[in-house]
Amino acid sequence: MLELSHIRKTFTAGVDSVRVFEDFSLSLDAGCFLSVVGSNGSGKTTMLNLICGSVLPDAGRVFLDGRDVTALPEYRRFARVGRVYQDPSAGTVADMTVAENLALAHNKGRRYGLTRALPPSALAAMREEVAGLGVGLEDRMQVPVGRLSGGQRQALALLMATCTPIDLLVLDEHTAALDPKNAELLMKITDRIVREKRLTAVMVTHNLRYAVEYGDRLLMLDRGGIVLDARGEEKARLTTDDLLPLFGRISIECGN
Repeated sequence: MLELSHIRKTFTAGVDSVRVFEDFSLSLDAGCFLSVVGSNGSGKTTMLNLICGSVLPDAGRVFLDGRDVTALPEYRRFARVGRVYQDPSAGTVADMTVAENLALAHNKGRRYGLTRALPPSALAAMREEVAGLGVGLEDRMQVPVGRLSGGQRQALALLMATCTPIDLLVLDEHTAALDPKNAELLMKITDRIVREKRLTAVMVTHNLRYAVEYGDRLLMLDRGGIVLDARGEEKARLTTDDLLPLFGRISIECGN
């Protein structure tokens, strides 16, 4: 479903250059929920940006559902890719209401006209949608999103990213800015949405417990390479204690 084939990527700033990937390949089956961990500078965010098209490879190919999308711009990929960012403000429009944000999300890929944006029937359906999140948004449909809590806003961003048919959900440390209680709730919501909608998902996280408890495959990156790839029964048997020695070693080697 997703394939990164022989990717090479170098970033240059002035006279300095940093090669993130030399010959990186990854293949992900449809319906897989992949958790990705790694030290700072391991290539996690660059990998997500390559998948989404916000960064293009110097060499290699990116395939989504068998289609070569290497040269496809980010906005074109987002027709079939949903992304939730670390910053709760990144996936929503602060000055627009909950209902208006959802209306925008539901209209993704369609033409805008001069008809009513929020007919009563649509508003009722949206209220039912957000009620399923369990964060109280069904009573705040006309509230500007900027007035929501971080947990509510991130839950809304997740719903917006998945309310239209997509092939891939990309989760970019989407719990990192939340307090522990809201982070736990968002992970449960995430897992339920991925399972119910049978999505293929890639989740980058710094939380080793989340990486172990959620998803059916776990990848650990270090300096642009894969140092651990656990799936199936091997992934199910993993504990955070199993990951800590390796994670600690690569973090120390990277100076983190």
